[in-house]
Amino acid sequence: MATTADIKNGMVIKYNDDLYSIIEFLHVKPGKGPAFVRTKLRSLTSGKVIDNTFNSGVAIYPVRVERRKFQFIYKDEFGYNFMDNESFEQILLGENLCVMADLMKEGQDVEILINTENDSALSCELPPFVELKVTYTEPGVRGDTANSPKKPATVETGATITVPIFIEQDEIIKVDTRTYAYAERVK
Repeated sequence: MATTADIKNGMVIKYNDDLYSIIEFLHVKPGKGPAFVRTKLRSLTSGKVIDNTFNSGVAIYPVRVERRKFQFIYKDEFGYNFMDNESFEQILLGENLCVMADLMKEGQDVEILINTENDSALSCELPPFVELKVTYTEPGVRGDTANSPKKPATVETGATITVPIFIEQDEIIKVDTRTYAYAERVK
């Protein structure tokens, strides 16, 4: 058992009969009244993000998890299939456990959170940036450069990303998986 003083980003806790990952937290000490910790939590079962405030010093229940490297193999009607890079075992995860799954391409390395108590998979996380090929985008209009214009582009995984107007079809771009934002063009 731990207290709110032990909270860190990425920590997994048991709260309201569910497992939550702490996305961010802020310790607040107002001028009047007791201190508290404001947190943003992501449910590992449903993927929903909630805001929660804990009083300072309240007990929390951390869950011990491991991050293991896996490789995405393919998707079928049952879910997403991954292979452990060390033992070559294959596991199947449902669609609800794969956040940002529409940015995964075959052969992509990912990290899967494993609950060490019962050795079950909790969620799948992509690296912060992935490189994807643009399969379709409208051509940019010459001279339309006021206010840094953007346009939609479809990438090889089927996801639609908003890109700058100078990006053309068949180019490879780097995409931020946390925000679905265009990061840069890959040379």
